Amino acid sequence: MKVLHTADWHLGIKLQNYERTLEHQDFLDWLIERLTSECIDVLIIAGDIFDTGNPSNMSLEQYYRFLRSVKNTCCREVIIIGGNHDSISTLNAPKQLLKYFNVHVVGGIPEIFTDQIIEIKDKAGKVEIVICAVPFLRDRDIRLSVMGETGEERETRIKQGIKEHYHRFLNSISQYKADDVPVIATGHLYAAGSSTSESEKDIHVGNLGQVHGNQFPVEFNYIALGHLHRPQVVNKLEHIRYSGSPIPLSFSENKDNKQVIILEFNGGQLSRLEELPVPAQRRLLRIKGNLDSVKSQILLLTDQQLKYPSWVDVLVETDSFIHDLEDQINKLKVGKEHIEHFFIRQFRLRPAVGLDQLAEQAMALTDMDPKDVFLKKCVAEFGDADYTDLIATFNEVLEKMAEGRDAR
Repeated sequence: MKVLHTADWHLGIKLQNYERTLEHQDFLDWLIERLTSECIDVLIIAGDIFDTGNPSNMSLEQYYRFLRSVKNTCCREVIIIGGNHDSISTLNAPKQLLKYFNVHVVGGIPEIFTDQIIEIKDKAGKVEIVICAVPFLRDRDIRLSVMGETGEERETRIKQGIKEHYHRFLNSISQYKADDVPVIATGHLYAAGSSTSESEKDIHVGNLGQVHGNQFPVEFNYIALGHLHRPQVVNKLEHIRYSGSPIPLSFSENKDNKQVIILEFNGGQLSRLEELPVPAQRRLLRIKGNLDSVKSQILLLTDQQLKYPSWVDVLVETDSFIHDLEDQINKLKVGKEHIEHFFIRQFRLRPAVGLDQLAEQAMALTDMDPKDVFLKKCVAEFGDADYTDLIATFNEVLEKMAEGRDAR
């Protein structure tokens, strides 16, 4: 019995309005090939299939076309759980139809708790493996609101609610364990000690929902997690893992080794675990430093012979605003077909200011009229320049504001 664990596709996501559809399609095509070449029996997608609760028609088409293609592979069953980005109703809408094709969808916690337990059987009807398909647990699923509770009390109740949810399965899976049937649990949550990236949003405010690996029941042979985009082991427990996102979703993931996880079970036990790398199709790069350093780093970028040209996040540290920065940086792209786009930002280096100096500046502002304050801000941000036209526009705004007050 072979199982493939993946998660956090985020179909439809954009990087600053740039589409990722082609990269996602390449991954989906690659995954279909792997399901056959690796003879995968069960596919688990641990949440965040879509990036938003209202996915575009293109994202929905990718999703359903993929599920249709799975039927042409040796994969017999697909398990899909909802993540915090997914809409329960969107995922669950075709649930009964998809079940006919052995695609099991658990978009949210069902009314009947045991509906999360999915048996995978062989042709003779014998149970080969069991999946406890736990989706993203929302507050209403795991705790009751308590008037006047403190933040610490709320945190404790959330953690306890998550722990209790997983422990509720023990009575139901005891017979499977006695019969040496392996049991996998899924989850879409934040596990304490894990490493996040910029593209992730905390499941609970302040990561209140984080749980430790040792809080999961030991009866689970493997726990397939989603939500964190970096592939990683939880609390050094090799059988509790995040598969991570299949493509880098933000520049903070530029050094991650994207992967899916293949599990093989024999005799009721996990006998093999393989991290299968997902081929990179585009590099997301980060460059940081002063203008000269940034230019030098860009000139050193080499062609990695990937399918799509690189996107580069450029952060220029400067003492004063550089008006033509984009023109200067984009000129370096000429003749470099392996670079498609620069995402350019400026970071103003500011000397440390003491409290006394800040107080003096605040007192000085009270003695200045709005136009002087505006001009001072322009100089501070952009340096010495001719702001005549800008000040004239600012004066017009002040006049409009005054007219509005007089009219009232």
